[in-house]
Amino acid sequence: MGILSGNPKDEPMHYGEIFSVWQASMVAKGTVSFYQAFLNHAGDQDLKKILEDLIEQAKLEIKECDTLLTDNGIAPAPVLPERPPVKLEDIPAGARFTDPEIAAKIAAENALGLTACSSVMGQSIREDIGALFGKYHLTKAALGLRILQMNKEKGWLIPPPLQVQRPVEE
Repeated sequence: MGILSGNPKDEPMHYGEIFSVWQASMVAKGTVSFYQAFLNHAGDQDLKKILEDLIEQAKLEIKECDTLLTDNGIAPAPVLPERPPVKLEDIPAGARFTDPEIAAKIAAENALGLTACSSVMGQSIREDIGALFGKYHLTKAALGLRILQMNKEKGWLIPPPLQVQRPVEE
């Protein structure tokens, strides 16, 4: 039996795990704040639904990561204040984010979240932490697919250069 072979929840977190869980909580707190603002700016109902789902997922991640930190004697970052709802019509046109801008931003941030989850999974020696971020990774992958499908359906996707003609092999 090795030194770290008992119940993973009884094992100490290493410094990388501590920082990664703390950082994930902090990013999720920022996500709630920013996406609540985006919700005020969004006009499209499908986009609003995805934003609401992303906010709920971020709140779950905050709860789980902060519990993990607290249980291990680490103080989590403070929660940001909730944003009040605002009517779309009250936001001046020049100050408003458009639906395609919001959709592009959440797609990019979700992709970054997938990479971050993979990194935490790879560095973790506690199985419970690796599994937790594996769960987040699967959820972000499913949300990413929904975001991609929405962007395609709405005509908001800006693809990179596409290879229309392939070289002929001789």
